[in-house]
Amino acid sequence: MNPQKLTFRNRKDIELAAYLYVPLDQNPRFYAIFAHCFTCSQNFSAVRKIAASLSQKGIAVLSFDFTGLGRSKGEFEESDFSSNISDLLDAFEFLKREYETPKMLVGHSLGGTASLYASFELSEIQAVVTIGSPAFPGHVRKLFKESIPEIEEKGSAEVTIGGRPFRISNEFLEDLEQKPLENYLKTLKKSLLFLHSPQDEIVDISNAAELYQAAKHPKSFISLDGSDHLLSQEKDSEYVGEVISSWSKRYIAFDEKTSLNDTEGNQVKVRLTGPKFTTEIKTPYHHLIADEPLEVGGDNLGPNPYDFLMASLGSCTVMTLKMYAGRKNWDLKEVTVFLNHDKVHLKDSDNPTSKESKVSRFTRIIELEGDLDEEQRHRLLEISNRCPVHRTLEEDIVIQTVLKK
Repeated sequence: MNPQKLTFRNRKDIELAAYLYVPLDQNPRFYAIFAHCFTCSQNFSAVRKIAASLSQKGIAVLSFDFTGLGRSKGEFEESDFSSNISDLLDAFEFLKREYETPKMLVGHSLGGTASLYASFELSEIQAVVTIGSPAFPGHVRKLFKESIPEIEEKGSAEVTIGGRPFRISNEFLEDLEQKPLENYLKTLKKSLLFLHSPQDEIVDISNAAELYQAAKHPKSFISLDGSDHLLSQEKDSEYVGEVISSWSKRYIAFDEKTSLNDTEGNQVKVRLTGPKFTTEIKTPYHHLIADEPLEVGGDNLGPNPYDFLMASLGSCTVMTLKMYAGRKNWDLKEVTVFLNHDKVHLKDSDNPTSKESKVSRFTRIIELEGDLDEEQRHRLLEISNRCPVHRTLEEDIVIQTVLKK
């Protein structure tokens, strides 16, 4: 099941925990690193949704926990903004060494700001994406401003951020103040995408304006109107993943030959891609998503299996009718097929009320448009029953299942 659980060591020999989200074909367009928000972890919902969405669109994503957060070792109190940046650099080296050189950094909140700083030291990075990120790292001081006097007096203090306790040191505060990002951006030669919500109450959207103004082209801005800072609504994080994927096609170079879908010699490959029922489907040249509805525990990110089965029958029907009418030179302008599936009892069964006597019934309603006479319309109805999928469904089917070695 995607993602893969990994660990790697940073330059201080501290073990950091990570997840690697890989495309179903295991042959990604390119690799990226996701840096989560200040005090968040790789298990944060928006992180998982965005990383999964990118992997479903052919981008491999490494999402990791900074020192002292989530499953990573070390003490948060002993980390600072500079150590976050160095953790990012170490994650880059890990991916480069063990998999492939990353081409994009994506960061949420302070993770986005850290990604901008880290990218200055990484010539191979072609693009950086920030989501609700502050233009000045010291901005996060306001999250615990009531505790700043105690931190300055005692050297550290325990603060509560997002409902969780953290110990913040004075060194951390001082480190935040020593990073003039605006000066860096004026010389940064990367493609940049800034995403921010006008309703962000944690990091005001004016930060995105500052970043955009300071940066050089190519640069892009997308408004996440209606979302909050943590992208708590699933639709927001899914949208962010879609936007980043589409944007990257224009600004990140990759070898299309190496990114061809690979089904390992089979016609179709299918894999669970999340904690629920979301399923990825790869055909030799296409990528699809299947899921179950919300009411049965799914995320409703794609059609359910029976919807796909009906779609197969319907698409085969319209293609068959189009080919037949073309050979006959008939004026068939449009074909629309409506399909439904249910279970019905066999009328001639000895026990018609038992579950064993039930059979699947597909109801197919065909709408034809064009200058067709009744004889032609009737003939097309007959031909619809000869489409290959229809005939396959009516055959005696043998399904052979084996375990892969």
